[in-house]
Amino acid sequence: MQTAVASPIALVSSADSSAKTTKKSHIHPLTSLFAGAVAGGVEATITYPFEYAKTSTQLRSQGGQSSTIQALRSVVATQGLSGIYTGCSALVVGTALKAGVRFLAFDTIKARLVNERGQLSTSAGILAGSIAGAVESVLAVTPTERIKTALIDDGKGAKRFQSTPHAVGILIREQGIAGLYRGLVSTTIKQSATSAVRMGSYNSLKTQYASYVGHAPKTTPETFAIGACAGLITVYATQPFDTIKTRTQSSQGETLFKAVRGVWTDGGVRGFWKGSGPRLGRLLLSGGIVFSVYERILSFF
Repeated sequence: MQTAVASPIALVSSADSSAKTTKKSHIHPLTSLFAGAVAGGVEATITYPFEYAKTSTQLRSQGGQSSTIQALRSVVATQGLSGIYTGCSALVVGTALKAGVRFLAFDTIKARLVNERGQLSTSAGILAGSIAGAVESVLAVTPTERIKTALIDDGKGAKRFQSTPHAVGILIREQGIAGLYRGLVSTTIKQSATSAVRMGSYNSLKTQYASYVGHAPKTTPETFAIGACAGLITVYATQPFDTIKTRTQSSQGETLFKAVRGVWTDGGVRGFWKGSGPRLGRLLLSGGIVFSVYERILSFF
């Protein structure tokens, strides 16, 4: 009777494969933070016009303007093309910070939830994404979204704010630090839901793609397409949370109950999905951009 002996080459190959899997499933925290921040900053800069249109649509219409196109035309006519970039700097900084925090939190939690093969189940991915969303909401999203939304809302009326720093100064002077955290509850709910759906669906789609074609996405077009699909799912699953969040963070601010009631009064059930078109345009691009840039930076390191 002969005893099968594994060849040295097979043993080395197996060890290399195991090492690669372990290395890939344990991403250094600083790498996650840096890659996420760069990806978020790039995405926010490219897609901001969509964000401006979405936020303008969700805020109460003024002067009889109800459509996104009408609102954008009016802004460009009166303020020039730069008008649709109102609040952009706040969002870019905030998105870079929140994306860095999101990927850092997600990768840290993911490392503790993956199985022995380095794979993350759909339910674990949703849980990791939800926790990451709550963390990013408190540390980054709420104050920067509050400033961006207040700037856009102010631009439609009194125009008290001359710049982002000026807006921050007025909000703090009038409402204290708490003024920058107006809408914390609605923002945290929205971010937890968005991050859970986005990160969970992205990881699930990656796993399904790998099982179908025989390998994980390797090229930028592959990653971009999967990220865009995750963005599509995210928009329609979480849009009501985003609409309510926007109303609570207007220049004057509304309570959660008042925001919900206002959305219902203005548009009924469909009102909760107001702004989904521009947000879809942004998330289709942002999902592809963020995950593509993030994966490329990880592969570089």
